[in-house]
Amino acid sequence: MVTLDPRAQRESRTVIEIAAPRESQKSRYRWLVVALLFLATGINYMDRSALGILAHTLDLEFKWSEDSYGNIVIGFTLAYGVGYIIAGRIVDWLGTRIGYAVFVFLWTLAAISHAFASSVMGFFFARLCLGFAESGNFPAAIRAISEWFAPEERAFATGIFNSGSNLAALVAPGFIAFILARYHSWRAAFVGVGVLGFVWLILWLFFPYQRLLSGEAKRRVQPVATGATQGTRWIDLLRLRVMWAFVFVKAMTDPVWWLYLFWLPKFLQQRFHLSVAQIGIPLAIIYCASSLGAVVGGWSAGYLIRRGWKILSARKAVLAVSAACALLLMLATRLDSLTEMIALFSVLTAAHQAWAANLFAANADCFPAATLSSSVGIAGAAGAFGGVVFQKFTGLVLQVSHGDYTLVFLVAGVAYAAALIVFHILTKNAIEYPA
Repeated sequence: MVTLDPRAQRESRTVIEIAAPRESQKSRYRWLVVALLFLATGINYMDRSALGILAHTLDLEFKWSEDSYGNIVIGFTLAYGVGYIIAGRIVDWLGTRIGYAVFVFLWTLAAISHAFASSVMGFFFARLCLGFAESGNFPAAIRAISEWFAPEERAFATGIFNSGSNLAALVAPGFIAFILARYHSWRAAFVGVGVLGFVWLILWLFFPYQRLLSGEAKRRVQPVATGATQGTRWIDLLRLRVMWAFVFVKAMTDPVWWLYLFWLPKFLQQRFHLSVAQIGIPLAIIYCASSLGAVVGGWSAGYLIRRGWKILSARKAVLAVSAACALLLMLATRLDSLTEMIALFSVLTAAHQAWAANLFAANADCFPAATLSSSVGIAGAAGAFGGVVFQKFTGLVLQVSHGDYTLVFLVAGVAYAAALIVFHILTKNAIEYPA
C-alpha cells in the first residue's frame, strides 16, 4: 500500500486496502450471488412501494388526511436512516450471510404486519418497523460484492443488483393488482408481497455462500489489521476524512432519487394532465433507462480500470459524467413535449444510477470487510436524513410557489457537481488505491 501524506498514514490504520489476487475473486458462482442480491433488492423495494400503490384504496377505507399519510412516509424514512447505522454494525458483526438473512426475515415480517393494521397509528408503526429492517439491504449487499468481486467489477455488479429497485417499480403494480383482483382484499396484497421475502430467504440459506468463497476471499472477510478491528467503532470511522466524503455526498445526492420516486409522477401528471393509467408507460420507460444507466455506468468504470486507470480516478470520471448529465434537470420546467420530458428524465435517472453504482463501489474500495457495512450504514443514514430534509424543502417550495418546480430542480441539478467537488477534496490525498 502506498500512502501519500502523514494524514493518509493515520487513516490507513483503519481504512485498509485489500488487494487480493484477482484469480481468487473470479469464482464462477459470483454472478449467482449478484442474482440473489438483485432479487433481494427488488423484493425490498416491492415491500416499501406497496403502501404507495394501495394508498388510494386505504384512503377510501380509513379516510386519511394528507398530513397523516405524509407522517407515515416520513416515519419510514427516519426509521430507515436510523436503521442504516445500526444495520451496518450488525452485518459487520454477524457476517454477510447471516446478517443479510436476519434483516430479510425482519423486513418480511414487517411487510406482512401491514395486513393487520387498522388505524393510522397501526400503519405508522408497521412502516417504522419496515424502514428499520429494510435498511440492512445495502450494507449487506455491498459487503457481499466486496467479498466476491475484484475492484474493476464491483461497480458493474453493484449496478446490476441495484437495478432490482427498478424491476420492483415495474412488477409491483401488476402483482398487487392481480392479488386485489383475485382476493378482493388489500390485506392479502400486503401478505402476498411480504411472502416473497420468505421465498428469497430459503434460496439464500440453501446457497453455500461461505463454502464457495475461495480461501483468499474468505480471508478478506476477517479484519486484516489491528487498526481495522478498532475501526469497526463508529467513532473511529467518523474521524476519517474519507468517511465524511461519503457522508456528505450521500446526503447531497440521495435526496434527488427520492425526488424522482415521490415527486416525478405528480409533476408529470400535473404538467401533461395524465391519468393514473396514462402515467404508467412514461414511468416504465424512465425506470428501465435508469437500470441501463446503472449497468453501463458500472461497466464504464471497470473498463477504465482495466485500461490502467487508478481505481478512484476511474470512479470519479464516471461520477463527473453523471454530474454533468444531472445539470440537465434545470431544463425540465422549460419542456412542453411529453416525449422530450420522458427522454430527459430517462437520462437523469440513468445518470443517478450510474452515480450510485460507482459511489457504492468506491465505498467497497475504501474500507475493508471489517468496517465496510458500518461505513455504508453511516453514509446511507446521511442520505436518508438528507431525503427527509429535501422532501420538506420540496413541499414548502411547491406550496409557496403554487406548484413551480424551478427552484427544486435547480437545487437538485447542481447537487451532484457540488458533491463531486466535496468528494474530490476529501479523498484526493488520502490513499493510493490498489490496481
